[in-house]
Amino acid sequence: MLKLTELNNDQVNYANIGLMLLSCVVAFILPFELFLFSYAVLGPLHYLTEIGWLHKKNYFTKGKYDFIALAFLCVLVFYFSLVRPVKSDTLVPNIITFGLVIAAVFVFVKDNLYRAALCVLALVGLATAKFGNYYFMWIGVFLPTIIHVFVFTWAFMLYGVLKNKSLSGYLSIIALLLIGFSFFVITAPQLQYQVSDYVGKSYELFSLLNKYLIAIFGLTPSIDDTTVFHTNAGFIIMRFIAFAYTYHYLNWFSKTSVIKWHLVPKKTLLITLGLWIFSVALYLVDYGIGLKALYFLSFLHVFLEFPLNITSFQGIFKSVFSFRK
Repeated sequence: MLKLTELNNDQVNYANIGLMLLSCVVAFILPFELFLFSYAVLGPLHYLTEIGWLHKKNYFTKGKYDFIALAFLCVLVFYFSLVRPVKSDTLVPNIITFGLVIAAVFVFVKDNLYRAALCVLALVGLATAKFGNYYFMWIGVFLPTIIHVFVFTWAFMLYGVLKNKSLSGYLSIIALLLIGFSFFVITAPQLQYQVSDYVGKSYELFSLLNKYLIAIFGLTPSIDDTTVFHTNAGFIIMRFIAFAYTYHYLNWFSKTSVIKWHLVPKKTLLITLGLWIFSVALYLVDYGIGLKALYFLSFLHVFLEFPLNITSFQGIFKSVFSFRK
């Protein structure tokens, strides 16, 4: 039985390397199209199934109703982003930071008095802190997007590899880093690629992420919409984003036999599939409508995953420390 389990893990790891390569190739050829497809088709199914799985795991926190606080913060992000947008560059990032902090409290602290005290301290700290110009970029833009889909996915994979200690697992985490790095080395200028009006309009709401990444990597001195959609610098970043998001979703579905997120009552599964089909239909009718309708669900799965992210890093540190001992 042990050998069978190890074989299954190896098969999953090698399959994931194959999925990385497939995502990489398509991302090089059709980066914007791949992202839009993955975000609209794979994304909603990932949100719904992961939230259901997290609920079965009690969201990896010590309290039964901790998820309500995280969900409420997500409501605030939705309200101040779409319902009544604010001009402040710190309000939404502060809500996200507070969500990350209380997620850590929910993971490590059980006593309600200590929890309340730490949450109040976090609120006071955020209210009085003065953040630099990069705060909005790193917390408001990068954390719920590229950090969530690439860094946290890699950490989750590393956490599992350190527990299983399999060669195939180590190869998979190395492959993810190398492929991610390849987009900044292989520019593929020989590929003739143009962004259609529909694709450009559909992706417009995401373009701020591209602009910040282009600036961070110093790919070009001036950045505007033309840079994002019509230059090699823009294509480099878009290929990386398309790969990161697509593999983030595929990694989740490829580990179905390991994580067993599909083991839910038939009624729950049917509701999930129904909501997924409805979500994809919204994107087909109008991509902008789909984005706004699924905005809350997208952010909700990010917030509810914070305790799992923290647990993954905790497991990594423990494994590294025990290895050194």
